[in-house]
Amino acid sequence: METPAECDVLVVGGGINGAGIARDAAGRGLSTILCEKDDLAAHTSSASTKLIHGGLRYLEQLELRLVRKALGEREILMRAAPHVIWPLQFVMPHDSGQRPAWMIRAGLLLYDSLARRQLLGRSHGVALQRHPAGAPLKPSFSRGFVYADGWVDDARLVVLNAVAAAEQGARVLTRTACSALRRDATVWQATLTQRDGSAGTVSARCVVNATGPWADRFLSGTAGIDPTTRIRLIKGSHIVVRKLFDHAFAYLFQHPDGRVIFAIPYEQDFTLIGTTDVEHPGDLDRVAITPAEIDYLCTAASRYFRIAVTPAAVVWSYAGVRPLQDDAAGSASSVTRDYQLQVDREGAPLLNVFGGKLTTYRKLAEEAVDAIAPLLGNRIGGWTAGACLPGGDLYGPMPSNRSVLEFDAWAVQLQAQYPWLPAWLMRRYARAYGSRVQTILGGRTCMADLGAEVAPGLFAAELDYLIRREWARCADDILWRRPKCGLHLPPDAAAAIDHWIATRCLETSHP
Repeated sequence: METPAECDVLVVGGGINGAGIARDAAGRGLSTILCEKDDLAAHTSSASTKLIHGGLRYLEQLELRLVRKALGEREILMRAAPHVIWPLQFVMPHDSGQRPAWMIRAGLLLYDSLARRQLLGRSHGVALQRHPAGAPLKPSFSRGFVYADGWVDDARLVVLNAVAAAEQGARVLTRTACSALRRDATVWQATLTQRDGSAGTVSARCVVNATGPWADRFLSGTAGIDPTTRIRLIKGSHIVVRKLFDHAFAYLFQHPDGRVIFAIPYEQDFTLIGTTDVEHPGDLDRVAITPAEIDYLCTAASRYFRIAVTPAAVVWSYAGVRPLQDDAAGSASSVTRDYQLQVDREGAPLLNVFGGKLTTYRKLAEEAVDAIAPLLGNRIGGWTAGACLPGGDLYGPMPSNRSVLEFDAWAVQLQAQYPWLPAWLMRRYARAYGSRVQTILGGRTCMADLGAEVAPGLFAAELDYLIRREWARCADDILWRRPKCGLHLPPDAAAAIDHWIATRCLETSHP
């Protein structure tokens, strides 16, 4: 295994926090290695509800600090990655059995006021009989509220941070576990082991434990350190059904048990419904939805939609385990989603990351590197708030409102540049790759130039890009975590992609 013999920072964990920290650290000039035992975003970070949001329900738990921090990040992230993050309006139906309408309106006004908004509109009430979002709902829901948050392609957000880290000089090693650590006063000796059993040793001046649900086990097992912060493993599960509505709004449904459930337009032809909150005592590498969770989500959605949602309607499901701080909250849904950064200086520095959510990952990463950089003699400040993620520079190198507000206009110009490309495929390319689509399409003048159609809509040119630039190694990486074509393709697509990758024998070097 070819790895640098020395580095300033070894980040263990290729989820959103690990990728974000690697990007920030590398951008400050710290030599950085990121290792992940599986694929990037293979676990929790690809199993979210796909939202960039402040967390409206956290206001009830008086988590004002967390909500304000998350709301402040929403538009920063939209400007940085307008191709994978964009505004989404939510409709919250109301009936007499819920909290009083005035109380909900007051909460929404507070939500509106906690952070500056340039891209998202204010909340307001609606008469559902006259609103497009009212048509799929039961007639008893006549009144509702509309508010704005953001949608994100979660796994692609992780990959884009890893690409940015690599372009800043970091080394990204997927399917590479940190299998052993030894610490002395100034340096860590880390053993990095690949899937084939080959291993190498890296000397790191600092180690970042960004292993998410595995944080405690990594500390006690690999690092040989007793954890001082307990985490609570909470499973969140989602179901996907054929689309239940044709409009572009999402829904937030209040369940009688006090939880909220989202129903969100997904992949053009589907509706995503979630999430649950249940304790997870099981295997972290084998996380799946249970029949009871499917029933819960179907019941919650059926309370609102005219057409009942049944388990038989579920075409796909996924589940992930959130590593939340154990704050002694009674129910799983009330556990804080805030994060804690813990620096252990009993020898070479070790930074432990506990908790967190997608929306606050950039701020978490900035604070993490702020904490460790001075210990490594680095005084360069944070920089990511003013930088685009790869593909986000639609109208110039700096994040801009224009990239969010005029994304569709940019996509129209892109289509005009490549008129031979089908509109549906161009839409997918534009959303997945942003300005980096030019890397795939540049110099090509017809469909034949894209190479073999390995699976419907998946051509060799795109697969080459994903393998060479984004660490894709198998069909699952491509179908469920990068372009996310899995729901649209026939059952034999995975075998066709794996066969193509095997026979292609491409180099598996980093970008």
